[in-house]
Amino acid sequence: MKGNPIVIEVLNALLADELSAIDQYMVHAEMYESWGYTKLAEKTEKRAITEMKHAEKHISRILFLEGRPIVTAPIEVQIGEETPQMFQNDCESESKAILAYNRAIQRVGELNDYGTQELLKSILKDEEDHIDWIEAQIDQIKVIGLSNYLVEQTGE
Repeated sequence: MKGNPIVIEVLNALLADELSAIDQYMVHAEMYESWGYTKLAEKTEKRAITEMKHAEKHISRILFLEGRPIVTAPIEVQIGEETPQMFQNDCESESKAILAYNRAIQRVGELNDYGTQELLKSILKDEEDHIDWIEAQIDQIKVIGLSNYLVEQTGE
C-alpha cells in the first residue's frame, strides 16, 4: 500500500528516536550491571528491548507503506555518569518521546492514516509507562537516599 510520504517521514523520525533510546538504555544497563546493580540492569535492559520492539514496528509500518526505513540517523545519545544523572537523562528522553508521539499522532490523523495513528497510540502508552517508572525511581532516591536506593538494586 502506497503511504503518504509525510507519514513515512514521521515514522522515520520516530524510528531514529527509538534507535537512540535503544543505545542509551543498553549502555546504561551495562553500566548498572558492571556496578553490581542487577535489578536496575535488568529493568533497563527490558526497557531497551521494548524500544527495539517499537523500532521493529516502525520499520514494519514503513515497509507496509512502501517506504524506506532510515536506520543511519540516530539522535545523540545521553549517557549518564552516575545513577541520578542516568535517570534524569532517561526521563528527558522519554519526555521528548512522549511529545514526539503526541505530535505524530495528531499529524498522521490529519493525514487520515488511522492505522498508523493506532500504532503510535499503542507505543505512546509504553513510553508513558517508562517515564512513570523512571520518575518513581527518582522519587525513591529523594525519599530514601541514593545509598539506600542503590543497595536495594544489587539483587542480593
